[in-house]
Amino acid sequence: MDFSQLTDATTTSEWKALADHHDSLAPDLREWFANDPQRASKNTHRAGDLYVDLSKNLITDETVELLGKLAEAVNLTGYTEAMFTGEHINITEDRAVLHTALRRPEAKTPELVVDGQNVDKDVHTVLNKIYAFAERVRTGEWVGITGKKIETIVNIGIGGSDLGPVMVYEALKPYKQEGLSARFISNIDPTDVAETVADLDPETTLFIVASKTFGTLETLTNARVAREWLLDALRDADALEGKEETEAVAKHFVAVSTALDKVAEFGIDPENAFGFWNWVGGRYSVDSAIGTSLVIVFGQQVFEDFLAGFHAIDEHFRTTEFSQNVPALMGMLNIWNVNFLGAHTHAVLPYDQYLHRFPAYLQQLTMESNGKGVRMDGSPVTCETGEVFWGEPGTNGQHAFYQLIHQGTRLIPADFIAFANPVHPAKDGEQDVHELFLANFFAQTQALAFGKTADEVRAEGTAEQIVPARVFTGNRPTTSIMASKLTPSVLGQLIALYEHITFVQGVVWGIDSFDQWGVELGKKLALEIAPAVAGDREVLAQQDSSTQGLVDFYLENRS
Repeated sequence: MDFSQLTDATTTSEWKALADHHDSLAPDLREWFANDPQRASKNTHRAGDLYVDLSKNLITDETVELLGKLAEAVNLTGYTEAMFTGEHINITEDRAVLHTALRRPEAKTPELVVDGQNVDKDVHTVLNKIYAFAERVRTGEWVGITGKKIETIVNIGIGGSDLGPVMVYEALKPYKQEGLSARFISNIDPTDVAETVADLDPETTLFIVASKTFGTLETLTNARVAREWLLDALRDADALEGKEETEAVAKHFVAVSTALDKVAEFGIDPENAFGFWNWVGGRYSVDSAIGTSLVIVFGQQVFEDFLAGFHAIDEHFRTTEFSQNVPALMGMLNIWNVNFLGAHTHAVLPYDQYLHRFPAYLQQLTMESNGKGVRMDGSPVTCETGEVFWGEPGTNGQHAFYQLIHQGTRLIPADFIAFANPVHPAKDGEQDVHELFLANFFAQTQALAFGKTADEVRAEGTAEQIVPARVFTGNRPTTSIMASKLTPSVLGQLIALYEHITFVQGVVWGIDSFDQWGVELGKKLALEIAPAVAGDREVLAQQDSSTQGLVDFYLENRS
C-alpha cells in the first residue's frame, strides 16, 4: 500500500454524511425498539463463540450503513489485508504488524513469508521449544538447584510483558495444573518484589525474565533484585553447599528475549531463552513467548485452544462482510461514539470475577495504540482520537461508578460481558446465584437503554419534590457480549475482538496504532534525573524549579 497518500476521513463526503445524519438524529431507544420488532435481531451478530448485541447503541439502520461507507472510504479492507500479509504498516518503526501470525495454525497454507523470513516456521519453532520446556517443568523433569520440583512461576516484566500474562492467568485459573501457580512482578517499586516473594520457597521457584531486548530498566532492575533474593535465601537455607551460584541462577531463571548475549551475562542459559520478533508489539504479545508462564501453568493443550480462539476471530474479521463483521462494526461504533456523539471514555464491565484484570489489559491495548495526536504522514490529527478505557467487574461497579453512567451528564458507552455457565455454581437457599448475577447484567443494559420517566416515577407514589432525582433519561449506549462459558478459546476470541476494534479505529483516524513513542520521554528523563535523586547537586541544578523542590524534599526526608 502507498501510505504516503493517506485519506483524511474528516474531509470525505462519507464523514460529512455521518455528521449530517447525527444532526438530524433524535435518539430514542424506547421508540426505536417499539417501532421495529426486528431491531434486536438485525443488530445481533455472532463471531466465533461470541454472541454480540449492538441493538442498544444509539444507531439506526442508516447509521450502520453510513459507517460502512466511511470504512470503505478509508480503505479498511485494504489496510486489513496489508496487516495480515505483513506489509510495514507500523510506519514510524518501519515494521510489519503480525500478531495475527502468532496464532496461525501450523499447517496453514500458503505459508506466510515476510521480509524473506518464513513467519509460520519461525513462530512454530519457538512455540514447540516453549511447549517442550514447559512439559519438563510440569512433569518435574526440570528441578531447582536442590532437586525439588518447581511449584511457583514468577514472571518479571512490565507493560505488555506483564498485563497480558496476569490477565490471562487470572481469567483461566480453573485450568491451571494442581501444584503449580504463577505470580507476577512489574513495578520497579521495591514493594512489588518484596511482597511477591515474601512467602515463596526459593528451592521451588522459577523466574521468567520477559524483556525482548533484555534492557528494560524496570524489568532488569527487578530481575537483579530477585536474583539477589534467590541467592540470599538459598544461602540462608544452606542449599548452596558445594554448588556454584551461577548454577543456581541457571536452574531458577529463564528468559523471554532475543538478546542472547545479555541473557548469558545475567546468568541464564541462552538455550532457555525464548524469543519473539520486532513485528510483535508488547501489548499484542500475550500469545507469543511472553505467554511462557501460561504454557507452564496451563499446559500445551490449553494454550493451543487459547490461540485457536484468537485465530477464529482473525478469520472472521478478515473474511466477513462489514454488515456482519463484529470487530469492524464495533470499531466503527466507537468512531461514532467518539467523533459524532462526543464520548470521551469507554467502560468495559465483565460480569465474571475471573475477568477482573480484563479492563486493565484493554487500557494498554487501546490507549497505547490509539493515544496519538499525529497521523501516519506526520500531519496533526484532524479529529478526536482514542478514548479512556476503564472498568471493573459487575456487580462491584454497580455500587461504585454506575451512578455516573446512569444519571451523569457525560455519555459513557459501555461493553457488558457475561457467560451463560458459571465456573462455580452456587445456591443461596433456592436461589441460583448465577441467575441472580446475570439478572443484574440484563437489568443494567435495559435500564441504561430505556431509563425511567417522571410519570413512571410518580406512578410508584414518589413524592413530587424528589421525582427529578429518580428519573433516568435512558439512551445510554451499551453493547452486550455473551458466550456459553469462559474457556481458553473464548478468552482468545475476546482479546482478538478488541485488538481488531482498536485497529479499525486507528485506520479511520489515520494514525500508527503500533508504535508507542509516548512512553519514551519520561523513561529517558528518569535516567537523566537519577543522579540528582542520588544527591548530585550539579545535575539537580540543571532541572526546573519544581523538580528541584521535589527532589530536595525527597533528599531531606529520606531516612
